[in-house]
Amino acid sequence: MNRSHTHLPFSRAAFTVACALVVLGVAAGPAAAHAEVTASDPRALAENVTLSFTSEAESDTAGIAELKVVLPKGITPDAVTLKDAPKEWKLTATPDGYAIGGPALATGTDAEYSITVRQLPDEKSLAFKTLETYGDGKVSRWIEVPTSGEKVDNPAPVLELKAAAPGAKPIAPSASPSPTPSASPSPTPSAAPSVQPSAAPPAPAAPAASTDAQATGEEEAGNSTGAIVGAVAAVLLLVAAGTFWWVRRSRSRV
Repeated sequence: MNRSHTHLPFSRAAFTVACALVVLGVAAGPAAAHAEVTASDPRALAENVTLSFTSEAESDTAGIAELKVVLPKGITPDAVTLKDAPKEWKLTATPDGYAIGGPALATGTDAEYSITVRQLPDEKSLAFKTLETYGDGKVSRWIEVPTSGEKVDNPAPVLELKAAAPGAKPIAPSASPSPTPSASPSPTPSAAPSVQPSAAPPAPAAPAASTDAQATGEEEAGNSTGAIVGAVAAVLLLVAAGTFWWVRRSRSRV
């Protein structure tokens, strides 16, 4: 009987320790390395918003040297500017987002930086797929977007947005049409000078042709007039000769 009572406290103690280990294990899950994003104004259509990113270091041999981010739909690379970053790190635009990096950070140091976005899109959430490259070439891919509450192994940083403020309107689309009207009229002025000089040469050519025709007509008219005058003179000579012959014949008869 005493033995059963003696083992009971040890059984309870073992159970308590096991529960504590389970709790610690569950708590350690979310503490695993991951990438996060927060916003100074997490609302749809908010303007000049600062986004702060944190990529936790998970390598024991090298530090983070570069981060490549794929921007979500509605944010273009030219709408992003660097606000704060580790020393000597620079931001470079890419076709689908941007890359930020520089000298590798100390091993175990999280990469923290912030950017300014001209305007957030009218969405409920934004996912920023991120690739972490370490100084030794190792790459961690935080590119999975959880759906329907499912858990993923390498979740991308996701920013949940609140509803847009009353009266908020998108400004990004208004910036893109502006170059189009200014670009469209430019071909018209350049085309006008090219057409006018090309049309100018035929104008002098036309008078030249008419002048030649006029000269030819005058020459032909002069030739025809000369021919008529010659013919009349010949007729007059014949008439005079005939008259002279008739008068002379009449006198000889008398």
